[in-house]
Amino acid sequence: MTTFNITLPSSIPFSDRLASLRATLSDKMAKRKVFQTTLNELQSLSNRDLADLGLSRSALRGIAFEAAYGK
Repeated sequence: MTTFNITLPSSIPFSDRLASLRATLSDKMAKRKVFQTTLNELQSLSNRDLADLGLSRSALRGIAFEAAYGK
């Protein structure tokens, strides 16, 4: 016969879980805002300005992603 012994971690209070969720969502929203702002600013540049910076339009999303979330 097989028996299972399950050890559960100590219960985390609901208020702590809620605070953690709120912090996580806030962090994700802030990063998303940085991404969107950076992307909008880069997309507003003319092709000539982008060429002066050595950038192409196809690279803008990647640059904005790196600015917001790192590598």
